Amino acid sequence: MKAVPFVFILTSGLLTPGIMPPAILPWSGSANAQVTSDATINTTVNQTGNNFNILNGTEKGNNLFHSFSNFSVPTGGSATFNLINTPNIRTIFSRVTGGSVSNIDGLIQTLNSNNAVSLFLMNPAGIVFGANARLDIGGSFVGTTANSINFSDGFKFNATDATRPPLLTMSVPIGLQIGQNSGSIQIQGQGHNLLHPPNFLNPVTRDTQQPGLRVLPGKTLALIGNGIQLDSGALIAESGHIELGSVGVGSVNLNTTAPNWEFSYNPAQSFSDINLNRASLVDTSGNPGGSIHLQGKDIRIQDRSNVLIQHQGQQNAGSITINADSLAMSGALQKRDPSWILSENIGSGNGANIAVSVRQMILQDGSLIFSNTYNNGGNGGNIAVNATESIQLLGASPYDFHNTGINTITYPGGGLAGNISVTTQNLTNRKGGGIVSLVQGGTGGGNIDVTADTISIMDNNAIGGAAAIASSTFFGGDGGAITVNTGSLLLKGGGLISASTSDSGDAGRLTIHARESIEVDGVGSVSGRSSQIAASGQTFLPPFLRTPGVLPSPTGDAGILTITSPSIKVSNQGYIAAENVGSGNAGFLQIQANSLVLDQKGQIRTAAASGQGGSIGLTIQDVLLMRHNSLISAKAGGTGNGGNIAIDSSTIVGLEDSDIIANALRGRGGNIQINTQGIIGLQYRPQLTPENDISASSEFGVNGTVQINNIGVDPNSGLVELPANVTDPSQQIASGCSANQGSRFVATGRGGIPQNPTQQVATLSTWDDVRDLSAYRKTGELNAQIPASPKILIEATTWHRNAKGKVELIATQPDAHVQQSLTCAAVPKS
Repeated sequence: MKAVPFVFILTSGLLTPGIMPPAILPWSGSANAQVTSDATINTTVNQTGNNFNILNGTEKGNNLFHSFSNFSVPTGGSATFNLINTPNIRTIFSRVTGGSVSNIDGLIQTLNSNNAVSLFLMNPAGIVFGANARLDIGGSFVGTTANSINFSDGFKFNATDATRPPLLTMSVPIGLQIGQNSGSIQIQGQGHNLLHPPNFLNPVTRDTQQPGLRVLPGKTLALIGNGIQLDSGALIAESGHIELGSVGVGSVNLNTTAPNWEFSYNPAQSFSDINLNRASLVDTSGNPGGSIHLQGKDIRIQDRSNVLIQHQGQQNAGSITINADSLAMSGALQKRDPSWILSENIGSGNGANIAVSVRQMILQDGSLIFSNTYNNGGNGGNIAVNATESIQLLGASPYDFHNTGINTITYPGGGLAGNISVTTQNLTNRKGGGIVSLVQGGTGGGNIDVTADTISIMDNNAIGGAAAIASSTFFGGDGGAITVNTGSLLLKGGGLISASTSDSGDAGRLTIHARESIEVDGVGSVSGRSSQIAASGQTFLPPFLRTPGVLPSPTGDAGILTITSPSIKVSNQGYIAAENVGSGNAGFLQIQANSLVLDQKGQIRTAAASGQGGSIGLTIQDVLLMRHNSLISAKAGGTGNGGNIAIDSSTIVGLEDSDIIANALRGRGGNIQINTQGIIGLQYRPQLTPENDISASSEFGVNGTVQINNIGVDPNSGLVELPANVTDPSQQIASGCSANQGSRFVATGRGGIPQNPTQQVATLSTWDDVRDLSAYRKTGELNAQIPASPKILIEATTWHRNAKGKVELIATQPDAHVQQSLTCAAVPKS
């Protein structure tokens, strides 16, 4: 066997790409491979060539204990647990105490048992399963680098302290203890042999003879260690359970009484990495599909590696569960398929659900998390992704440009596609990355529910594939609904959110709520397709969907589109639409916002090629601004009637050839009703002009109606009766005082009429407001509350005795002297 090189760097014990803990050393199935007893338990090993026959051990009830100083099986060799002397046991617990890594490149088997015997292989130094490693045991298998196996009665089977015989027990195991220096586990192999037609139009073809580490149907295959790496390795447990647990230091709880053994972890403890490289495979397909659980720190699935449950039969499948700090998927290998996590349903029961719980997740290079259902009527599995920090869906496969994404699809004969739920703080879909639910012949689409603080959907891939959140029905049932809850939403460079139909099924409902803002801007640099939010009927059939029986244009109806946000901007040919290019009806579009800005050919529209035009309802609290050829339109072609437009906005501004239209071809024009406090720039016209038009015409039918209501303005409010005289001269010309002998009166100023001596002295000015202010005085009764003056303490100035003989302090206030107004009569005459 060819040695596998590694870079040996002592780190914190975590597994990083290309770096394995030093406990795992390259090997080539050398002559040093051996199985030897450590003599602490009654374990007997007989060797014949590269084959080791293991007998006896210590039996406790249904448990059998073995202890080895070394346990390695060379290529072509075998290690046989021969139960001829202990035929009634159910579980074998084996430990390796010598400190050497176990290199397994041959067969491990059980023989001469009356039961389906399960096997624990524990080596704290580490375990390597080579490309030729095989299991032939009747029960489940646990390979672990734990220090001890813990039992329900408190006993521990310890592999790091072999100085004294262990205390053994007949109770059931309840957990594993991973120590500070525990080693890692590696699985080598030849890569998987999965085959599928382009774009998964048919189910994956599995190789029933796939080489790899395998247990019998319905059993558990568990690998628990400090770092796990599959390098072209394959793990198969048909209709069973596969557990990959990568624990730094801590404990793992175990329940062996469940049909598939269950493992649980303390989320607060430290974890190590899990790597699936070079076409590795984890597979629990069968009738029914089994379950898979990956628990680690950083989980990487790359280079065409796959995690798969293909479900068959009438029962419901299990689930795929991934818990980690981060999940990264990338890389196609040699122009083959990308990496993916797949739940397939070819039975009548429900397919396997997929649940991912991480801090951050990144998928790229065409990687997929997806669920498909096919021809036996079963529903597809649901997908739930919860990333507390971020999710990035980036690009497409560099070979076939298959978009990266989270997808659910139902094919002909299938039931409902699975639902998709995505929750994160920041969601980024770029260059073709998407979240998609498709109906390609099944009963109906799955619903998509996205919750994020920020969502950015941007750019096309190299062949024009759009970054998207989309629900589509190409042929078959109705499309699924889309619900988006976010703080801010940005669609740019051809990014889209779309609920569409291309066949007889109806498009799903699309609901978007953004607490802060929505921006729809620009077109794709490759495709030229506008950024958009759309609930539509469209003709969009990629080459792989040009299937016999598919309609050339949709007959189903477009969906209902509801958007709420304080601020919405649509610009640079971006649009929001509920339209239909087929014979079905256009949808209904409802927008609520504080401000709505359309700029540089930004559009809000409903349209029907031959069905009934859709309706638009805009409720804008502050301002609706339209600039540079922007458009609000509810049109209908053929014999359909134009749609209706209802706008309720405080202020509406239309500039630079921006229009509001509800036109029709042969049907009746639509109705436009506008309620506003002010409309600027826009004007009703029977036909479109280069100006800013409001029109509801029909080219060959009856024109619609336009009604504009100016609300909130009372033409009688604020008007007063003006006086006949502009001013009262008696109040403007001062009466002079006669001068006595020896006296003078001098008025000095900048000009104008001298002050009236009977009035208060004021600063001179060159302008005087001569309006009668009495007309502006409010006639309503003024209810003023004057606060009580605070009591002021005054210092006593004298004292006296009252009638009772008591001394009282007395304060006297000075007399107030008020200057009287000066009048002519008060002027003394000599």
